[in-house]
Amino acid sequence: MELALNKITRSKTLIGLTFATFFSCATVPAVLAADLQIGFVNILKVLDLAPQAKQADARLKQEFAPKEKSLAGTRDDIRRMEERLRKEEDTMSASELTRLTKDLRTQRRDFDRDQEALREDFNLRRNEELNKLQKEIFKAIVSLAKEDGYDLVVGEGVIYAGENVDITHKILKRLGYQ
Repeated sequence: MELALNKITRSKTLIGLTFATFFSCATVPAVLAADLQIGFVNILKVLDLAPQAKQADARLKQEFAPKEKSLAGTRDDIRRMEERLRKEEDTMSASELTRLTKDLRTQRRDFDRDQEALREDFNLRRNEELNKLQKEIFKAIVSLAKEDGYDLVVGEGVIYAGENVDITHKILKRLGYQ
């Protein structure tokens, strides 16, 4: 009988400990979450709206405008040559037709090469500007997080963030967005 009472007492104790552990574990995250200040930044929105992004875009356009204009001129020259070839093909001598066809092929090849080089140069410069902008944005985020006492600030990969944790507008304001 005493052995049976011991088993029942141990069972009750085990059940009590299980409930105590369960309830203490269930309340610990709530207590921790109450002290944890979390912020969310929509990085894509910041990259889109930050004045620095618009300035970088303007710099890139200004830097590459002369090269694009030159390529547009070359494209127009090629179109004129193609049109001339189409119109005058029947009246041209064989040597003139061969020369014009060869010149046209050479200009197209040069144009394609120059266009590809411009695209590569533009992509490199755009990536440089994007890297500078990202560093500036991350500095603003870290600075705001430290000043406002955030424990955790998340960005990409968030499925949902409520308005009470979204600090994107604060970051944009810090970057000078009106």
